Amino acid sequence: MSAAYATFDLAPAIRAGGVLADGGYQVHRDFVDFVVDGRPLLFRLSDLDAVSPLASDIPPAIFTAQVRALLLEAEPPLPDGRFVIYGCPECADLACGAVTAVIERDGEDYIWRDFAWQTDEHADLELNGYHGIGPFRFKGAEYRAALGALMESSAAPRRRVLLIGARVAVLAKLAAALRAIGIGADITQDARAVPAEELRGYGAVAFGRAVGEAERAAVLEAFERAGVDIARVDGLAPIVPLLVAQIEHALDRSPLPQRRLVGLAVAGSTADVEVTSACRVRISAYRLDRLYRTHTREVFDGILEPGRHRVPLDPKAVKGEAYVVARTTGGVLAAPVTDGGRG
Repeated sequence: MSAAYATFDLAPAIRAGGVLADGGYQVHRDFVDFVVDGRPLLFRLSDLDAVSPLASDIPPAIFTAQVRALLLEAEPPLPDGRFVIYGCPECADLACGAVTAVIERDGEDYIWRDFAWQTDEHADLELNGYHGIGPFRFKGAEYRAALGALMESSAAPRRRVLLIGARVAVLAKLAAALRAIGIGADITQDARAVPAEELRGYGAVAFGRAVGEAERAAVLEAFERAGVDIARVDGLAPIVPLLVAQIEHALDRSPLPQRRLVGLAVAGSTADVEVTSACRVRISAYRLDRLYRTHTREVFDGILEPGRHRVPLDPKAVKGEAYVVARTTGGVLAAPVTDGGRG
């Protein structure tokens, strides 16, 4: 088979979890994505909500088996030499649908071809094939080096967050929401009393609005002494879905050039959103009234093409003290609503 060479690499990625506007939960998943010719392969698949088989939360033996399968050191899991490239982020069941492809050797090269959407043992290429994707020919040395390095790496994402704040009830609800989507959370008032080996298990520390700058500095100093490069989250407001979104963003380890959602700013009743590939974007607005009750509205849900977009929002949903969360399958951003000349 003739095909021009494509570059092959791997990069950390996430399927963003969160508390949705309707009260439902979406599970957080860390995984390793395939980067073909410098671009995540997942971005070519019509905003598909899926993860690769190389997920961080599967047992090490299964993870290794998945890598060896991609190296063709094990039998393909599906007939006709087909492998699962992306599957359901919730259950990984083929019945939910998966992107599959044939992986084969041609001399020293590896070839991925005949991509298809598959829901049972056999793929229908004519009906469900991704005809505009592939075939990809990868140089064997480059391909094996990337996957081999993945097996040798012992670094795992630190999917735990330390919560510090004055409102215990809000912290408890936040911790419960984070745990529900697969992110560990602990509450403390003084990180200086936490042993260094425990601090090294956290990927982020989140501060409530009532925590003073001196207290924040002391906590960050404790992490620095423990040798931890910690992500800092300054909570925008005591709104659980908003704080979850901020923490999700802080835990995102994927390289900036390989993210879909890269910009969000809201002025008045207009959101400026920037995406790097065509994707579905959902925007939710959270507003605090004078009694500090939270009002939630989903204000936009649509497909955006690559570039910057000005998205009009319902003025009633973003009046007063308000915040906006923009979400794609692979990322989430949060921002306060500034006045923007609303008067």
